[in-house]
Order: sequence, then C-alpha cells, then structure tokens
Amino acid sequence: MQRTLIWDLPTRLFHWTLASCFAIAWLTSDGDRWHAVHVFAGYLMLGLVAFRVLWGFVGSHFSRFATFWFGPFEAIAYLKEVAKGHAARHVGHNPTGSVAIYILLAMTVVVGFSGIVTMGGDEQQGLAAGWFSFAQIGLLKKLHEAGAMLMLLVVAGHVTGVIVESLQHKENLARSMVTGYKQADANTPQATARPLVAVLMLLAMLSFGGWWFYYAIDRAIDGQGWHVKLEKGVGEEPHVKFVGKQLPDNKLWRDECGACHAVFYPALLPARSWEKMMAEQDKHFGSDLGFDQATTDEILKFMVDNSADKHLVEAAFKIEQSIPKEASPQRITETPYWINKHREIATSDWANPLVKTKNNCAACHADADDGTYEDGAMRIPKAPKPVASAAAGTASAATAASSKP
Repeated sequence: MQRTLIWDLPTRLFHWTLASCFAIAWLTSDGDRWHAVHVFAGYLMLGLVAFRVLWGFVGSHFSRFATFWFGPFEAIAYLKEVAKGHAARHVGHNPTGSVAIYILLAMTVVVGFSGIVTMGGDEQQGLAAGWFSFAQIGLLKKLHEAGAMLMLLVVAGHVTGVIVESLQHKENLARSMVTGYKQADANTPQATARPLVAVLMLLAMLSFGGWWFYYAIDRAIDGQGWHVKLEKGVGEEPHVKFVGKQLPDNKLWRDECGACHAVFYPALLPARSWEKMMAEQDKHFGSDLGFDQATTDEILKFMVDNSADKHLVEAAFKIEQSIPKEASPQRITETPYWINKHREIATSDWANPLVKTKNNCAACHADADDGTYEDGAMRIPKAPKPVASAAAGTASAATAASSKP
C-alpha cells in the first residue's frame, strides 16, 4: 500500500463547492433579505453539475462515471455488507455512495430548474419570468421545496455513510476528499492533479459571483435610484436587490393623488374598490376629491386597468386572493393579506419616527412609489439613536464647570 492521488483537484473543488452551495441555499431559503444569495447558490449548483457531467467523461480515472457505474441492487447489497461489518473497501466510490452521487446530481437539476421556474412565476423575475402566472406556480413551488427536502435527506445519508465507512476501514474519507490522497496498491491508477482546470473553475465561479452581486444586482439598483431611497432610513440594506418590472404610470393620477398623500399603486386593491372610491369621492376619508368628469374618468381607467385583479405583481395577486368577492375595501391596511403579512411587526416598529403610520409604505418598501413591492426592497428601518441625552449631558457638564469657584 502506498499514498496515491485518487481525487484530482477539480473533483475536490466541485465536491466542496457543491456542498457549500447547498448549505447556503438551504440556510437562505426563508429570508427575503438573503434571496439574492439563495438564487446565486442555485445557479452556481446547476453550473457545477454541468461541469461534473463533463468531468465524468474526461476527468481522472476515479472521477469518471465508468469507474463507479453501480446499480441499485449493488448498492443494496453493499449496504447489507456494511451492516454486517465486513464491506469490501473501494478506493474510489463504493456502490452506495455512487448511487447517492447520481441522485444528488439529478436532484440538483430538478431543484435548480424548479427554483428558476418558481422564481419566474412567484416573483416574475429571472430566466423564466412570465412563463407561469402567480396562480399556476403553486405546484412547482411545492416541487421545489419537496426536492430540497429530499436532497437534505440524501445528503444526511451520504454523510452518515462516509462516517460509517471511515470507521469500518479506519481511514478518513473526508480528509481524502480534501487532500486527494488515499492508501492504495501500487498498481492502482493514479490521478493527475489538473490544477489548470481547477484554476479556470475558480475564476469562472468568482467571475459569475462578481457579475451577479455587482453588475446584475447593484448596477440595476443604481439605475433605478434605489440606493437613494434606502438611504432615507437607517436600517440595513437588504442583500436582495432585484429590481421589479416597470409598471404602467399615469402623471395625472400621480399628481392628483400625490398632492395629499403618498401614492398607493392601483395593484394594491381590486377594481371594485377603486370604482367605489371614485363613485363616492365626496366622502373620501372626510374630504371631497372634487375631480371633474374628465379627471375622474382618466384616473379611474388607470386604476382599474392596473388593479389587483390584473395580478401585475406578487403582492397584487396575494391581496386579490385574500379579499372576499363581495368586499370592496377602501383601505389597503384592511385587506386580509396585508394584515397577515404585517402581524409580526412589533409595536415599537410602528412607533418608529421613521414609520409613524401603517400607511407609510415607503418607510419599509424602497419601491413603494413604483408599486412593485419586491421582497428584496423591503427592510424595517431602525429608529434613530437619541441625541438629546448626549446634548443634555454636555450641557450639564458645562453648567457644572461654570459653577466651580
């Protein structure tokens, strides 16, 4: 037995990068603030799988599919041997591990593409934007979540198998995937390191990351002026900075409604709500809008054409779905979806001087004026630190100093 290079550098880089991406994607799956990181990890995993398929044919000996092409019956037989404590040692992938690898590669493709399609329907963003409506995406979203859960179970089984085999054969399999070396017979085919391929892989991943987080996201935000809006508050900027699609606008609507309060994009209420509001404009929350007929007609048409019924954005779809068909709410804050979405916001956040009222949407939503209400444009601002106490302390110190003899 001698120390032999079994795993080439590209295979090891693939293995640990894929594992890291899966962990990152799993940990960022629930937080809107980290959505851009979640999506980046998903795209990178798909790219890694594409590389691994190619490397399975042109890589070093033990990285090629031909060396670990085991079937399910062989994998089951190997598991039985492991249970009995006398499983044969494999220098490369064992039968059970090989099946786990194929399952993980296949599941990565399923979860990755279902994630792309889910984002295209649920957020109307990404490569699959517009392929499906908000109403149609439910099943694919469940497939994406179920696939991720299955992957987690397979990963857990894979890790367990590595630990068990390491103990049975008294060798550190995880370390061998770091160093690339294992003890093997002298006639065992030895891998070549392939450092150039690994360097090109690393450069490709870094380039993609740089493009994703600097150009595709930050540059797009700068173009929309979102940083200016975010700087109005003192809260953390979200890591998710997707720009929502540009919605139709109307200068007359914006000027007339914005003259008295912040504009609320029509997608936040159904058409029947806007129709009722304009029909009763003399009772508009204690005031009379006093629009002439031409102004009323133009503003009402714009609001109806872009109401929640049209499902222009995710918020519109969810708001419209939550409102009973016979109801025509006049306040966005009275809709069931809005109430449920904001139920966990602390009283102290509502009392924040940067928020003050529940209808101050722009305090937390950087794209409130645009009407898109993207998840990534939302953050709760932190209340400014009090300065009065510091000033009072300075004044007290000055007074005390002046009173000294």
